[in-house]
Amino acid sequence: MFGRVCLILCVFVSGMLYAQSDFLLFSGTSHPTFASEVADHLGVELGKANISSFPDGENYVQILENVRGKHVFVIESVARKPNVYLMELLIMIDALKRASAKSITAVIPYYGYARQDRKDKPRVPITAKLVADLLQSAGATRVVTMDLHADQIQGFFDIPADHLYGRPALVEAIKNLGLRNSVIVAPDLGASKQARAYAKNLNIDFALIDKRRVSAEKVEVYAIIGDVKNRDVIIVDDVCSTAGTLVTAANACKKAGAKRIFVAVTHGLFVGKAQENLANSPIEKIFVSNTIPLPEELSSEKIVQVSVAQVFGEAIRSIVEKKSISSLFH
Repeated sequence: MFGRVCLILCVFVSGMLYAQSDFLLFSGTSHPTFASEVADHLGVELGKANISSFPDGENYVQILENVRGKHVFVIESVARKPNVYLMELLIMIDALKRASAKSITAVIPYYGYARQDRKDKPRVPITAKLVADLLQSAGATRVVTMDLHADQIQGFFDIPADHLYGRPALVEAIKNLGLRNSVIVAPDLGASKQARAYAKNLNIDFALIDKRRVSAEKVEVYAIIGDVKNRDVIIVDDVCSTAGTLVTAANACKKAGAKRIFVAVTHGLFVGKAQENLANSPIEKIFVSNTIPLPEELSSEKIVQVSVAQVFGEAIRSIVEKKSISSLFH
C-alpha cells in the first residue's frame, strides 16, 4: 500500500516539476511590474533576456535562456511607446523562433493599434489586422490579450487568440463601494455590449448615451436612453485615452440628475489633457486595471488601479495544463 501511494505521489510531483520546467515566461520592457506580478502568481521566475538598443536607436534582443523545445510566453503591452514596444515584441518572438522554442505565445495585456479595425474612410489602413499579420509572420503561435477594442479582431488571426476580460476584477472593486440605487451607463453605442455584461454581473439596470464625435478630442451628447436621475452612475468603457468621452458622459449624467458618478475602464492610457479633464469633472472615482502602467506624471487621487495579473496568470496556467480558458469567466 505504501509503495503504491509513494509511486502515485512521485508521479504527481514529477508531473508538476515537468509542467513548471516545460514553459518559460519572458517580459519586454513596456510593463515589467505587471510581468513580475504574473510570474509571482504562477510561482516562476521571469526568463533572462538582454533587451537594449543600438546607438542608432534600433532594438537589440538576446535571449539568455535555453528555450529549445519549450513553451514560451512573452508579456508586452503595446502602449505608451507603441511603435517601440511592438517592434520589441516582434524581435523577441523572432529570436525565440530561431532558438527553436516549441510554441510562442504573445501575451499582450493592451493590444495597440486596435482602434482602426475596419475601413471607415477612403484610403485608411486596418492596423488591427496589420499587427495580427506581423505577430504571425514573426512566429507567434498564440495570442492572449484583454478587452479588445472590437471583438471581431479575434478573427484577424489564423492562430488561436484568447480574449480575456477585465470586468470580473473591476466588478469586485465596484461592489466594494456598497452602492444601492445605481445604474451602469455606456458612454456610446460601442460600449453597450460591455455595459450589459456589467449590469448583468451587478444585477442592476443600464443606460446608453447617444453621442456624436465632433473631433478627435470632442464629442457631443444627443440623449441619454435610460433613467439616471437620483441614482449613482457607473460609466464603463474599454479604454480611457484623453478622458474626453468619459467626462462628456459624466457631465451629461450629472445634468440629467445623477447623484454620484464613478467610472470603470480596462485600459488607462491617460494621455493629453486626461488629468486636467478628470480633475475638472464630476467623476468621483475611476477604477482602471493595470494592463498599462500609469504615467509617472499622473497624480490624480481619483484613479484606483485594480490588478488583473491573476487573470493572465490563470490563463497561462490553463494553456500549459491544456485546460479551458473560457471557464475562468463562467
